[in-house]
Amino acid sequence: MSKLTAAITAVGAYVPDFRLTNKVLETMVDTTDEWITTRTGIKERRILKDKDKGTSYLAIKAAEDLIQKSKIDPKEIDLVILGTATPDLPVAATAVYVASKIGAVNAFAYDLQAACSNFLYGMSTAARYIESGKYKKVLLIGADKMSSILDYTDRTTCIIFGDGAGAVLFEPNTEGFGLMDEYLRSDGSGREFLKIEAGGSLLPASEETVKNKQHYVFQDGKSVFKFAVSNMADVAARIMERNDLTHDDVHWLVPHQANKRIIDATAHRMGLDNSKVMMNIQRYGNTTSATLPLLLSDYESQLKKGDNLVFAAFGGGFTWGSIYLKWAYNP
Repeated sequence: MSKLTAAITAVGAYVPDFRLTNKVLETMVDTTDEWITTRTGIKERRILKDKDKGTSYLAIKAAEDLIQKSKIDPKEIDLVILGTATPDLPVAATAVYVASKIGAVNAFAYDLQAACSNFLYGMSTAARYIESGKYKKVLLIGADKMSSILDYTDRTTCIIFGDGAGAVLFEPNTEGFGLMDEYLRSDGSGREFLKIEAGGSLLPASEETVKNKQHYVFQDGKSVFKFAVSNMADVAARIMERNDLTHDDVHWLVPHQANKRIIDATAHRMGLDNSKVMMNIQRYGNTTSATLPLLLSDYESQLKKGDNLVFAAFGGGFTWGSIYLKWAYNP
């Protein structure tokens, strides 16, 4: 009997219509289009302007896109996992609401939180459910409304992030395609460098925390960049070595879209030409949980059955890792 693996069989995505360009940011904070582009590679990012809509709206739209394209019956979905750093509510899981709204009435659902590594960790989790043999269809969504936790007077963070969502469907495969290997890491010493200080059990919300802007994302850019550059490149190189992959064997690098310089360093370490690197950071910025599935959606038409994909991500916590996946279908 052939080994059972978990393969991606469908992709969906959604980004809001509103484009926040670098030129507009020049009128909001002390920065320039040249400065942002040179240091990050970002030209614009999408923002969900409607204050009555949260991360669930983005996730639902991405899931509906996948369902419409794949013609899957939502009632057949066994599990919905939502990777997000910006849930609708602190307690009630956003994934549960999303599952109900898309008609996945037979699925159980929950949220997963590992910052910008959310989708990467979610791939590993989804694969385990499929490989167990008990579940046939697992919907993994990465979605974040980062604009809801940004201080638009802080030029160190507001220039980086955008809103968006992406979704993939994992199903069993016995042809040798799907998730082949993973190398996932974390290090709690990074907690102080990328965080939201207030709103949790350690520092509950108060009038003082709101006044001090402690509910917005804080990032020590230099420290995060230093850790991300070395660690994202290291795990991507390690996954290649463990699976005897040369740069010729890798068809695509699917890297987290946080900073173009980090992406370039990872590709260089892997010996990959730019033509093999998926990139859309210039259009969306860092959408946190959504970056990896948005890449798959944007590049889906170029993917071929049997292509070797190496995913790499780095997030707050710190969390990071790499996954080797063989693509399972032709567009």
